[in-house]
Amino acid sequence: MFSLHPQLADDCVVIGQFELSTLLVMNDRQFPWFILVPQREDVSEIFQLDKGDREQLLKESCWLAEALKDAFAAHKINVAALGNMVSQLHIHHIARYRDDPAWPAPVWGKLAAVPYTGDQLDERVARLKTVLSADLTYAERFQ
Repeated sequence: MFSLHPQLADDCVVIGQFELSTLLVMNDRQFPWFILVPQREDVSEIFQLDKGDREQLLKESCWLAEALKDAFAAHKINVAALGNMVSQLHIHHIARYRDDPAWPAPVWGKLAAVPYTGDQLDERVARLKTVLSADLTYAERFQ
């Protein structure tokens, strides 16, 4: 049975569910930083997914990346599947700006996370909801 890696559960908030993946938001208000986690057991690499799941993951990733670009007027969308610290397959989607505190470097390890307040998190998700709704079932908190 699928379960979210404890580190992802500690660092993130569940936003909702696509057909394949759980959508998380990293609890760091410095960046619009979202993560897709395919709900498949014992998968650490994209190539380990079957063809249908790979295609679905790509659709969900593109939907999310486009939504981030539109909702947050990002200069660049960083998409990455590293898995060096957390082996469970998860895909980071980060809206980046030329004036963000880590630009142009990657965000990993640059700054300590600055957690959201409840209102800040609600506002961030509400912004995403303006452009991403049809294919995502939102968690009860964000409905």
